[in-house]
Amino acid sequence: MGSQGSHQDVIRCDLCDTPVPPKHCEICKIHLCETCVGKHLSDESKEHYIVPFRLRGTISSCLKHSTEKCTRLCTECNIHICSHCVASGEHKEHTKEDILKIFEIKRELMQKDLQDLEESIIPKFQEAATNIPVQRADAEKRSKKLKKALKKQEKALCKEIHAAIRGMKSKIEDMDTQHIAAIDRQEDAINITISEISQVVLDLKGLRDTSDVCLVSEYISRTEEFRNLPDQFQVTLPNFTPWKIDRIDIHQQIGSLSELVIKYPLLDEPRILTDIQTDYKEFHLRSVACLSDNELWTCGEKIMKLYNLQGKLLRSVQTNSGGKPLDIAVTRNGDLVYTDRDDRSINLVNGTGIQTLIRLREWAPLNLCSTTSGDILVIRESTCIPKFQETEVVRYSGSTCREIIQRYGGRGQLYSIGGFTKYLCENRNLDICVADYAAHSVVVVSATGDFRFKYAGPPSISRGFSPSGITTDSRANILTSDWENNRIHIIDQNGHFLHFIDKCGLHFPYGLFVDSKDYLVVAVHAKSKVKKLQYYI
Repeated sequence: MGSQGSHQDVIRCDLCDTPVPPKHCEICKIHLCETCVGKHLSDESKEHYIVPFRLRGTISSCLKHSTEKCTRLCTECNIHICSHCVASGEHKEHTKEDILKIFEIKRELMQKDLQDLEESIIPKFQEAATNIPVQRADAEKRSKKLKKALKKQEKALCKEIHAAIRGMKSKIEDMDTQHIAAIDRQEDAINITISEISQVVLDLKGLRDTSDVCLVSEYISRTEEFRNLPDQFQVTLPNFTPWKIDRIDIHQQIGSLSELVIKYPLLDEPRILTDIQTDYKEFHLRSVACLSDNELWTCGEKIMKLYNLQGKLLRSVQTNSGGKPLDIAVTRNGDLVYTDRDDRSINLVNGTGIQTLIRLREWAPLNLCSTTSGDILVIRESTCIPKFQETEVVRYSGSTCREIIQRYGGRGQLYSIGGFTKYLCENRNLDICVADYAAHSVVVVSATGDFRFKYAGPPSISRGFSPSGITTDSRANILTSDWENNRIHIIDQNGHFLHFIDKCGLHFPYGLFVDSKDYLVVAVHAKSKVKKLQYYI
């Protein structure tokens, strides 16, 4: 009985009863020895798929054809497909590989990756991690050294300043002594003259009542002698004229401190960190502005919506006019501001509701941004007849217009005229950057409105450059979305092209925003999606 039970437990070939068969037909669900594989495959009345015995039951059923097994992998779609999928023509132009072949290739790749990770990559990162405390200590040591050198220079400068002040004080004291001595001499002369006059007065009083002819006849008048005061000394009093403290000159006296330069290489291909499908219809999402690193405002249709990074809708706000908000921005205080072209207003959304900050008369507000100083920059265009239309950037502090930027040195127009979107932003160096879609260029001026440069795309661009959204990062690089070419241009603060961001589903990129961690947030117009990308290593 024991022998028979042991015999029954051994798995055997379903065709010839050979024990421990090494193969299995996934379609027919039978075990096969090597000898019987060929015999089984010779039955062409139905499909077969032979796999190693250890892989039996691992081939999944097709999602579209539930009775079929997925024996192939479409390498372009990266999905498993069955013979019916292949025959349907859906993957006609795609490369299709046997799933067992791919299995073995991927197992070899996994083994290689595992070896690389364990033997090379992890040790490299561990070594880098152990070097972090050394770098931190070196940074602290260098900082102390710089501060010590600066303190030494401070003492040296203070010593020179104190010596100069002491010298001036001593000189003032010497001048005071000379001045007081002159005043004393003048006082002595006046007192002597007063004494002489007093004596003359006494003598005159005595002579006035005498009858002595001889004495009176000998009298000589001294009145003219005393009519004028003793000679007055002339003095030019000293003055102290403080020099205007010139910061540049002071820094030249102290010395120069070079800038800290930290360079992060740009990624060849960006990493998609978040991909949010919004509730807007396709081709309706336009703008995005981060409230924090975890929450972001969006703008499209007639509604402004606040989402978290998990795609959950947190708040919805409709405009006062019921019209479309043209653009949005988040202020330093975390309030939302938006432009409404329908009623020509600029509005603020806070916890209590909507407040109209500015209402224009002969101008229509377009796009806007919030600045580091708390001001708001607004692109506005005149609503006059076309011949007299103008477009300008206006800086508002509250509801007060502080600055208007419109022309090259007061002459030619900086920006195109017409109802095209013109996103704008303030760079870290306080430059004002405008993505002018109609002019096919990015126009950059200084904080005072002086023209700096115009960027019209690199020479390699194949189709017309059509900038829409624009933003800047912590390195003062400028990023602008190129609507026509489905990519984002990165240029430096002087207008030199650095890199493209593409290959990540940017179908008509529109509004842009860089958060505090230098992650790029993109409003994808075609799909009404928000993508958060890492583009620095």
